[in-house]
Amino acid sequence: MEEKAIIVGAGPAGLTAAYELLGRTNIHPVVMEESDEIGGISRTVNYKGNRMDIGGHRFFSKDKKVLQWWESVMSKREDDPDREFLTRDRVSRIYFLRKFFSYPISLSKETFLNLGFKNTMNSGFGYIKARLFPLEEHTLEDFYINRFGRPLYELFFEDYTQKVWGKHPSELCADWGRQRVKGVSLSVVMKDYFQKKFSGGKQPKEVETSLIEKFQYPKYGPGQLWECVAADAVKKGAELRKNHSVCAIYVDGNRVCGVDAITEEGEKVHETCDYLFSSMPIKDLISVLRGVEIPANVKRIAADLPYRDFITVGLLVKNLDFSRGGKTELVPDTWIYIQERDVKVGRLQVFNNWSPFLVKDPEHTVWIGLEYFCDENDDLWSMSKEDFIRMAIDEMVKIDVIKRDAVLDAHQVKVKKAYPAYFGSYNELEEVRKFLDTIENLYCIGRNGQHRYNNMDHSMLTAMEAVSNIEHHVTSKDNIWSVNTEQEYHEKVSDN
Repeated sequence: MEEKAIIVGAGPAGLTAAYELLGRTNIHPVVMEESDEIGGISRTVNYKGNRMDIGGHRFFSKDKKVLQWWESVMSKREDDPDREFLTRDRVSRIYFLRKFFSYPISLSKETFLNLGFKNTMNSGFGYIKARLFPLEEHTLEDFYINRFGRPLYELFFEDYTQKVWGKHPSELCADWGRQRVKGVSLSVVMKDYFQKKFSGGKQPKEVETSLIEKFQYPKYGPGQLWECVAADAVKKGAELRKNHSVCAIYVDGNRVCGVDAITEEGEKVHETCDYLFSSMPIKDLISVLRGVEIPANVKRIAADLPYRDFITVGLLVKNLDFSRGGKTELVPDTWIYIQERDVKVGRLQVFNNWSPFLVKDPEHTVWIGLEYFCDENDDLWSMSKEDFIRMAIDEMVKIDVIKRDAVLDAHQVKVKKAYPAYFGSYNELEEVRKFLDTIENLYCIGRNGQHRYNNMDHSMLTAMEAVSNIEHHVTSKDNIWSVNTEQEYHEKVSDN
């Protein structure tokens, strides 16, 4: 008899698992997605013909298998000529003190002029001190100071990190830095600068991800790729059940034997299975397990795992301003880190620069995304849509990004549990992992499935490794949990 796998979640990890099962095994995948959307945080939201990339997704990976996988899915076809990757310029900058700084901080004349003589000298001596007397890395603050020195840390990392995570860097685990910005430091920036200086401006062969200059991008945003993956998987025999919220996972002995899900109509359905791939948050996974004794400490740790939620406001405007720079034309950035301390917005995307096909009328309008980080049910999350959009417009006017009368339309999108956070009970997560690994046919994949701030390619690799284990009868799950912790998996910077 054909075996069956239930896959919880139709994000990158879940859809990759379904796609890989169909290509490498005779296991029948059934994907259960609680929403009506495909792609998770990698989806593309279409608002009146203007498309929003939720979170921003550069398609770049150090893993050739992932690159080939993407290219295969997005190859043009007679029945789908819109499947296409565009090659885009990677331009990201920091907006601070109403001025633009390179991201990561570079050794440019612009940087020195914007910082001023005093800040430049303090930063130089601070970096030398950090190299001579490095701190033990217990916190994210220690991590940043060791790589950039205290003055640069206080200028460019301290406040922005608190804006993103709602916690001071001294309260965050250094693991976040090791996973997301492991290879970036002032010394790496200097090395890259001089390599290009003496090679006629050419990009070095080996380069940190934060320093890449080109990347691939689907014509209609990241959601296009995952919609294609879902369509291809269904065509090959997978089942995709939207609006199915898994409410119980049954364990018999040390194996998952079935799940209950609530449909959009409120009906409870039961499905048996031979394997279960979970990309749902670990907090939620532990709460729905049935038929297995869960240690009290495991319950506590899972219940206390923290997350950051995410709100994006799309603004359709006539043009951008940045009036203090004397320019009104479209800036070249895909996104801009807003490090101004007098506003709550964390990052600004310019969707025209991701792909002109994201914008209904790219010749006459600019479509931007304003990104806010919050906690579910806090003041930001609880604001009405109208008040939130009004606040976002006020902030853009305040920091000279737009004129108020330039706004033509606006839209808001909320995402729960967008970012697994590295505080609270995170340091005890290993105990939860050990318990989950005792359930033989349960595979935790993806960003929330492992409570790890993975990039999209890393989430895909967790699914690929899980399918490989089933295919080759490997019982250990160490390789799945090791994605984005071993050197060969590191992308070394937060890009999606």
